[in-house]
Amino acid sequence: MHLQHTIKAVIRPGEQSGYVAECVEIPVVTQGATLDETVANLCEAVGLHLEGATLAEMGLASNPTVVITMELDAVHA
Repeated sequence: MHLQHTIKAVIRPGEQSGYVAECVEIPVVTQGATLDETVANLCEAVGLHLEGATLAEMGLASNPTVVITMELDAVHA
């Protein structure tokens, strides 16, 4: 069985304000007022979700890295 070494997440602007972060492989969604706050909240939420879990059963290698992609609106000059 091939175990993933990364957990992919996407950060996008929130509907009203701030940012929303969502993981692709695991059911984790969080938000924050700033990008720094959103990333910190994401790391904490992922850690809490994985706490006590058997990572191999989730298809994850030990100590997976979170890889973040940001979706931003294009700005035209």
